[in-house]
Amino acid sequence: MLDDFLNQFLPSTVGGLVFGSIYALVALGYTMVYGVLRLINFAHSEIFMIGTFTSLVVITAIAPASPLTGIALFGVMLLIIVASAAISGGAAMLLELVAYRPLRRKGATRLTALISAIGASLFLQELFALVIIPWLTGKPGRNQQSAARIVDRDTVFTIGNAAVRTDHIIVVVAAVIMMIALDRLVNKTKIGRGIRATAQDPEAAVLMGVSIDNIVRVTFLLGGAMAGVAGALYLMEFENTVFNVGFVLGIKAFTAAVLGGIGNLRGALLGGIVLGLIENWGAIFLGSEWKDVIAFTVLVVVLMFRPTGILGESLQKARA
Repeated sequence: MLDDFLNQFLPSTVGGLVFGSIYALVALGYTMVYGVLRLINFAHSEIFMIGTFTSLVVITAIAPASPLTGIALFGVMLLIIVASAAISGGAAMLLELVAYRPLRRKGATRLTALISAIGASLFLQELFALVIIPWLTGKPGRNQQSAARIVDRDTVFTIGNAAVRTDHIIVVVAAVIMMIALDRLVNKTKIGRGIRATAQDPEAAVLMGVSIDNIVRVTFLLGGAMAGVAGALYLMEFENTVFNVGFVLGIKAFTAAVLGGIGNLRGALLGGIVLGLIENWGAIFLGSEWKDVIAFTVLVVVLMFRPTGILGESLQKARA
């Protein structure tokens, strides 16, 4: 058993970093919305799903005959990421407008908003399965949809017995760049100050001239865009998607947000990476079929013993 662990430790670590990067990007949406509205947006998983299908449409339209390299690969990846971020960000803003804003203006309870989030999640899943996917692909909406390979699985370098491939590097580097950009935006820009002020004290923020509606819209836009980027990287890495692809992954991303400290951007990054590593390392002993169980066990343990997460700071306390 120990020999198996040592033999698989480095390859599992590489895989954990790839999974963890995707979890972290999706977790950013959960943590931003919670930081501003104190709302768990469970429909965020479907925003991720929309990002995967946006990427699928773009890749299908390009129809590469073989994996791309060099400038062509960079251009296509940039196009996929921008398109997915834009569509997912727009979908998140529409979700806020339809499912949350009317409740917020009526002073509805958080439980009501949570029920609305679950309802919106199920609605989006079924809308895509019954209408959008058949319209986009001409295939049954509940079937798995495959994408053409755009990145070769070439080994760039090895660490011990772990092969680090081109696609691994693209996922991790792109995720880190997006996380740094979001962190800088929240901590160094005027709109970022508005987000932090709203998270800290909405009433005082209004008195200081901050438009809460605009801040909420921007928060959903940014969180949705991060989920869209995650969807693009997911499709590039795994080359398939399905109408409910975001369900389990979304819960894992929520687990990552809680693990790192929900409401904390850097906590979402840390939580995603740690969760990806924990579930991959645990799978060495228990098997890959136990990955979901391991992730949800982490959620229960964190909620029981450290509900504030590893970092435990709120969005408004984050500083550069």
